[in-house]
Amino acid sequence: MSIIWKYLDKRSAAVDALKDYSSMKFIIEHTDDEIKAAYEKMGGVSSPQSDGMPRTHNPHAVEDRMIKGIEEIDVLKERYRQAVEYMAWFLPAWEELSEDERYVLEAFYGDGNEYGSSVIYKIADHFHIEQSSAYNKKNRALHHLTILLFGKS
Repeated sequence: MSIIWKYLDKRSAAVDALKDYSSMKFIIEHTDDEIKAAYEKMGGVSSPQSDGMPRTHNPHAVEDRMIKGIEEIDVLKERYRQAVEYMAWFLPAWEELSEDERYVLEAFYGDGNEYGSSVIYKIADHFHIEQSSAYNKKNRALHHLTILLFGKS
């Protein structure tokens, strides 16, 4: 085991993983369409642009466009690979959480929710508890997720 694991802030890493979930899900769902669009851009003939500026002839324009397209596809495929790897690591831990724990963590760290907003009131109302108990519920859920993701905290 590397010494770096001893000093890794696992709680912060768990929060970052929660915040990345929706992005990774989006990448997995939309990468195929983005790759198809990149292939289509590579093969088509570019249309002339008439903006009044003089043009120079580039005999390698088609090759340049194809190289740019191949590079873009490589980036998309690597991003997709990382998203799949992330989901294989994150989803088993996420699914192990109770429904209440997932609700609390999604409310605090999910898309469009900023920590410190009125989310604590929503959680307190949802569970019919005080705000301090809602914060404690969030802390317990985050601690449980941290242990599931990284092992012993």
